[in-house]
Amino acid sequence: MDPLTITAASGMRAKMEALDLLANNMANVSTPGYKADRESYNLYIGQAALEAGSSQPFSPVIEEQWTDLSQGSFNVTGNPLDVALSGAGFLVADGPSGPLLTRGGSLQVDRNGRLTTREGYELHTVEPKRVKADPLLPVSLDPDGSVRQNGIALGQLKVVAPPGPEGLAKRQGGYFAVDEAGLRSLPAARAELRQGTLESSNLGAAEAAVRLVNVLRQFETLQKALQLGGEMNRRAVEEVARIQP
Repeated sequence: MDPLTITAASGMRAKMEALDLLANNMANVSTPGYKADRESYNLYIGQAALEAGSSQPFSPVIEEQWTDLSQGSFNVTGNPLDVALSGAGFLVADGPSGPLLTRGGSLQVDRNGRLTTREGYELHTVEPKRVKADPLLPVSLDPDGSVRQNGIALGQLKVVAPPGPEGLAKRQGGYFAVDEAGLRSLPAARAELRQGTLESSNLGAAEAAVRLVNVLRQFETLQKALQLGGEMNRRAVEEVARIQP
């Protein structure tokens, strides 16, 4: 296979992977607290080709996929059960298969008085005893995570520092899975809670649209290069096979 075809095909594969990441990001543009997935590129050449001193071209590949934990913008909703975290940190909730980290602050008080996420996952507190509130009365939240009702403290929400990239396992709905041992190793975060506010996704619709156009244009350019390489190979074969008079 000629160098042009190899490079173009590798580039198209990398752009298809980037398009998959971008499609998932765009599907979550309106998810509160969502953190976008991004990619890092590099050039690759096989070890055998390096040792042989081959002139094989370097192939572009996505070397790493990572989650961008930068903060999104704040949207004031006025809903007392909407909470945004200002600064690095995560709320902790009981997921179906273990603890989950989240920055999505659309909370609710269920009929049993538990303070939960919108999916019904109960939130952890600093103390072992969880929050038990009257679902018919308003709830207030202090910047340090203290939950109050009628001026009475019901508990303090647990806010932990972000783990390293290797400790993040993304789950649907903007959640991150963490095991019990990993959760115990996370220190308390200094992030402050803002009641009546939601954090938006850190990938806006405008940026997502621009990235989509760029990826599609790059893919189209690589596709034309691949077609050109195929045409050059076809003509080379035809010229070689032609019997000269």
